[in-house]
Amino acid sequence: MSYETMELVKQDRIAVLTLNRPDKLNAVSPQMWWDLAAAMDEIQTDDEIRVLILTGKGRGFRAGADVAETLTLAVSGNAPPRTKEQLKEPVGIAGLRLAKIKKPTLAAVNGVAAGMGFSLALACDIRIASENARFTNAFVRMGLIPDNGLTYFLSRLLGLAKALEIMYTCEPINAREAERIGLVNRVVPASDLMEVTMGLAKKIVEAAPIAVEMTKQTTVRALNCDLEQLIEIETYAQKVCMETGDFKEGVAAFLEKRAPNFKGV
Repeated sequence: MSYETMELVKQDRIAVLTLNRPDKLNAVSPQMWWDLAAAMDEIQTDDEIRVLILTGKGRGFRAGADVAETLTLAVSGNAPPRTKEQLKEPVGIAGLRLAKIKKPTLAAVNGVAAGMGFSLALACDIRIASENARFTNAFVRMGLIPDNGLTYFLSRLLGLAKALEIMYTCEPINAREAERIGLVNRVVPASDLMEVTMGLAKKIVEAAPIAVEMTKQTTVRALNCDLEQLIEIETYAQKVCMETGDFKEGVAAFLEKRAPNFKGV
């Protein structure tokens, strides 16, 4: 599919989804909202895709909502039509959709990640940041609470006290500070951002995709259960993996001292 507000490129089993409203720092318009939902559904259901990279075009990764355009469209009556199901969607459905993608997700944070953009960067499994990256939120200064899962992701990444400090004060976080506190996995020069992120994605692609998917699901569930429950979850996931052809291929490759050729079944 093609999208009005973003570009989706699939290559070598990697999907690169680039938000494409650079003149607005990729702020979220109503059309981008629906495009993002459709693109994530497409990526989730495409069995050829093993990794998603999310990034932005231009100087911004993603700013918050494009309030001016949203209000203008609402007043004019020209907003994109919505289905009954879309009308009932939670405010933070985008963060939930991204977090629930079963495949590994990488954020290549090229510039400012503000508001919803901050949330979506944290909804990804791994974050690689350009030296130009900056993370900001101003929700409480607008009389709102952080949404799209920011309270969930931030507190789990940094701990309760640091997360609340960031959300209370709304102080911007530059790339190096983000790396120091563990908000991003690493910081690289702007010119190297996509090369480094793509390199990491290619390493993940080489692994058995069902095992990677089960690893993601098990680790996420580990955040909300005790050890005994987790061992049961791991046991189930391990039994699923042992039934796959990829497990047999992995064993054969190990014994034959060669690189495995995983097919995702």
